Amino acid sequence: MAEPPGAAAEDSWGKVDAAYGDNGLESDDEDSDYHQESYKESYKDKRRRAHTQAEQKRRDAIKKGYNDLQAIVPTCEQQDFPISSQKLSKAIVLQKTIDYIQFLHKEKKKQEEEVSTLRKDVMALKIMKVNYEQIVKAHQDNPNEGKNQISDEVKFNVFQGIMDSLFQSFNASISVTSFQELSACVFSWIEEHCKPQTLRDIVIGVLHKVKSQLY
Repeated sequence: MAEPPGAAAEDSWGKVDAAYGDNGLESDDEDSDYHQESYKESYKDKRRRAHTQAEQKRRDAIKKGYNDLQAIVPTCEQQDFPISSQKLSKAIVLQKTIDYIQFLHKEKKKQEEEVSTLRKDVMALKIMKVNYEQIVKAHQDNPNEGKNQISDEVKFNVFQGIMDSLFQSFNASISVTSFQELSACVFSWIEEHCKPQTLRDIVIGVLHKVKSQLY
């Protein structure tokens, strides 16, 4: 029996509806898009939370660093106002830290110079100790040696007496008005007061004077 004229068309549209129904392709595409959007949103949230946590850790580390500096650097505590009432700014903490480090460098350099000086003193004392021990040993080996020797003090007194006598004549004879006059006076003084016989007389006079003081 022949089908009605519109039956074939209705069957075709029914197949199309069935294909795009609840179990069709269009329904599957909507679910896939929904799950993909949910996954993207979840990934963004995770990245945002991770970034927030990292930023918070960074800020906490910086804050802890400034607090440690403020506790370590002595000058940060020397304020005209209590720290609790007005917190120091980061710029002030950094500047005071820099100043304190520069102060420590200067102190370190000063101490190094003092240590170097002390090492030189120690070396000089060691040399003096060795020389003194040699003198003591030599005296112990020959106790009579040096009894008739002239002391350094007597030698200095003789030298001082000679120089004083020469300086008196030099001061009375020399003029310093000009370099030319000074040169002429010096040569004239040498010719008159530094003759062998004159120096001999000066030395003999000084020796007699020193001898009278000793005996």
